[in-house]
Amino acid sequence: RLADRLAVEEFGFSGLVLMENAGRGVADALCRLGIDGPVAVCCGKGNNAGDGFVIARHLDLRGYAVRVLLWADPAELTGDAAANFGILSKTDVPIEVFGNVHDARRLAAELDGAAWIVDALLGTGARGEPRPPLDAVIEQLNSAAAPKLAVDLPSGLDCDTGRPADRTIRAAETCTLLAAKPGFFRPEAAPYIGRLHV
Repeated sequence: RLADRLAVEEFGFSGLVLMENAGRGVADALCRLGIDGPVAVCCGKGNNAGDGFVIARHLDLRGYAVRVLLWADPAELTGDAAANFGILSKTDVPIEVFGNVHDARRLAAELDGAAWIVDALLGTGARGEPRPPLDAVIEQLNSAAAPKLAVDLPSGLDCDTGRPADRTIRAAETCTLLAAKPGFFRPEAAPYIGRLHV
């Protein structure tokens, strides 16, 4: 957070530029890993979701099939996340709004055939157990066949302590932003992070 604040206040970056760089960097990493089918980008309502919107846009620009699954009312989005949702909504990327509901049958249909699931549900500000409906969403995403790529950290993992919630994304790959988080080095975090990319 200090690095973000210094970038904005001392060096004159806007938050939108930082979010663009973060999302593009994760899209670059996913392309290096290899994409052989559709990508489902799962978003909550914070800045982590904003990163997800950028990722989806960059994958679409590169010709990959991508869709966004959103667990928020678009009107709830604020700041840079809202700005990037507005940009994304002007593209042809499909956006499926689940709102504040876990619809297991609809989610299963959206994940069918996905080559990757991108976890952009919860960011570093989240603490404790994921609240409904995200607890059930995380459980269903974990049971899906496609590998998961976490944006900044797996949703449900405490980035400071490394303690996983009862419902925590089990990522095959974690693309963390700026620096590895202290909790990532705790043994209990390892099963959720997969391979770490900074």
